[in-house]
Formats: sequence, C-alpha cells, structure tokens
Amino acid sequence: MKNDKIIDKLNILLADYQIYYQNLRGFHWNIQGKHFFQLHDKFEELYTDSALKIDDIAERILTIEGKPLHSFNDYIENSTIKAKKNIHDGEGAVSSIIDDLKNILDLEREIKEMAAQAGDDGTEDLMSDFIDEQEKTLWMMKAWMK
Repeated sequence: MKNDKIIDKLNILLADYQIYYQNLRGFHWNIQGKHFFQLHDKFEELYTDSALKIDDIAERILTIEGKPLHSFNDYIENSTIKAKKNIHDGEGAVSSIIDDLKNILDLEREIKEMAAQAGDDGTEDLMSDFIDEQEKTLWMMKAWMK
C-alpha cells in the first residue's frame, strides 16, 4: 500500500514533531518565573507524549513501505516548525507551543484527508487520534494564556 505522497507528508510531520519535541525539552529545562512548577511538569508531559507520537509516525511510515527520516539534518531541512532558543518565560513558551500546534494540526488534517482519499485507513485513524489530542492541548494552552 505504498503511497509516496503520504509518506512524504508523514516524514514532514515526523520532522515537525522532532523539532517540537526538542523545543518542549528546552522550555522544560529553561522555564523561569512564578509558573515554574506548573509549566515544568506540563512541558514534560507534552514532550513525553511527543516522543510516543514520533515513534508512531516512524512506524506508520515503515508500515506503508516508506523510510522514516532519522537524522537531525533531515529534520531541520524538512520541518515546517523552527527551533526555538532562549525562551524562559511562560507566556513566550506557551505562545510558541500554540503556534507549533496549529502548524502540526494543519498538517495532520492534510494527511488525514490524503489518507482517506487513498483508502489508507491506518494513517487516517492515526491522524484522527492525533488531531483529537492536539485540539484539546491547543484549547488548554489558549485558555492558560487568557
């Protein structure tokens, strides 16, 4: 059931998640201020979840006869998300997460639609699960910013 267009998009999503994951690690390590304890724990929860999704995406690529990207150079070259540096404040970190999640959700929706049209139920289901979770996380991050 090889579909190169879906594999290419999944590799972009894989790259996005790798950069998103590393951004979350940076926020977790460097957060300061009155929301330190709350955000430090939340960022750990988010990067742990992202690590699981990274594995799911890579294994899905393999399942549909593709080859997952696996070098940092490939991730940087293919990601639509940019690496963040030196963000120490809660609002800056959460704002960055909101922006990244919007990009990720857009790509997941695109992949879901492509998979539906191609009859790739496994990829479509995976994207549906991710979208469900990411929409809730996005809502919570936006609520925190108010």
